[in-house]
Amino acid sequence: MAIHPSARPVLHFTRRRRALGRALGHRAALVFSGGERARNYPANAYPYRADSHFLYLTGVSIPDSAVMIIDTRAVLFMHAATREDALWHGQPQSPAAIVRQTGVDAICPWSELPGALLQAGGPGRVATLPSNDPVTRARQACLLDRPWRAPGARARLGELDAVLADALITLRLIHDEAARTNLRAAAKGTTAAHLAGMAITRVGLREHDVRAAMEAELLRRGMETAYRSIVSVRGEVLHNNAYDNELTEGQLIVADVGGEYNGWAGDVTRTWPVSGTFSPTQRDVYQVVLEAQQVGVDMVRTGTRYRDIHIRVSVQLARGLVDLGLLRGDPDSLVERGAHALFFPHGVGHLLGLDVHDMEDLGDRAGYAPGRERGAQFGIRSLRLDRDLRPGMAVTIEPGIYFVPAILEDPTLREPFERDGALVPEGWTRFSDVRGIRIEDDVLCTHDAPEVLSAAIPKHVHDVEARVDSRR
Repeated sequence: MAIHPSARPVLHFTRRRRALGRALGHRAALVFSGGERARNYPANAYPYRADSHFLYLTGVSIPDSAVMIIDTRAVLFMHAATREDALWHGQPQSPAAIVRQTGVDAICPWSELPGALLQAGGPGRVATLPSNDPVTRARQACLLDRPWRAPGARARLGELDAVLADALITLRLIHDEAARTNLRAAAKGTTAAHLAGMAITRVGLREHDVRAAMEAELLRRGMETAYRSIVSVRGEVLHNNAYDNELTEGQLIVADVGGEYNGWAGDVTRTWPVSGTFSPTQRDVYQVVLEAQQVGVDMVRTGTRYRDIHIRVSVQLARGLVDLGLLRGDPDSLVERGAHALFFPHGVGHLLGLDVHDMEDLGDRAGYAPGRERGAQFGIRSLRLDRDLRPGMAVTIEPGIYFVPAILEDPTLREPFERDGALVPEGWTRFSDVRGIRIEDDVLCTHDAPEVLSAAIPKHVHDVEARVDSRR
């Protein structure tokens, strides 16, 4: 992961750690970075990225390390570099350089960690959070006496660890100046990627050609992808990671691609025609999604409940689905009963930050405000966020319309709405050239109008067509 020093002033990391220390009272916390993971044999590892909580507090990616925070003091525990490390990976940074980068008070050998835990009151008196790396998680379980040893076991938080989780959630929900700078930079790289994808698209290429052009723009900027890119003419497969289909006349590309800058994520989806021109049916569906997405973006205001955005966008989509002849009835009633979810089966978006689904390692504890729970109805049960928006929160707004055979051919989902006349099956045949359309932007809540971080990426019909056609 590229680290850009100009966008990571050390003062912000010091402030974050001190804020966390205040929130914890006099409790100690130990946050782990996680370790490298083998791809198919030990020497061939996946690209390393530190766990996000560690990255938030230190700004560096150092495998198999941990930062201990007690009140205003922070100590980084890490393994000493070996000769083998220097041989294969180059001379490591000195402890003094890492102190300057992170602002921690001291760096200590990993071997001194057990003694530090005893000084802090013992392993059971030190809060921690389960690493996403299973090997690190097992080591945590042994070192701190947590019930997380079994691979794949759900890491249940005890009372002490829950205090740490809630404190970090409170901090990470509201992005500070450094975080906002990094999110804007991630959006800028993501913008370049989407423009490149639109520009290269033409009949005869394959999905992987478009993906390569988009990711090359990120690599050019020293960035990674924030998640595995979706670049597909099979838009009805929501998380499609296959890239071998040939681009043919009349198809649509759904490109869900986001860059990662200093660990901070961009997450943007655009849909465009391979030929450079939407067909009449494609244009009609696209316009319904676009109008709903614009409604959702405009609702990103201080005090707005995010679930209300989902409902309002769903009603707008339902109204459009009625106009398209796919549903029949009152839009509010259709949404209340869940009929719209046959075509819009996911939530309208999620938190955005160091994780593309920010803090989802903590489950609904991060995404849902205390006292709120996921609904059971198909569609809304996939909503990842239900909090009241505040200035500094970043979210995505990403409605879509999809023609998913696994949904539309499922009698348990379809037949109740067929029986009461809400679903119009004969309407599907008109839209055989529309598999799926999604439009997604990254949006920062402010004290005033929302700041659309990805606003420079075209999404209006004529602008998209002009961009795709720009090299013909």
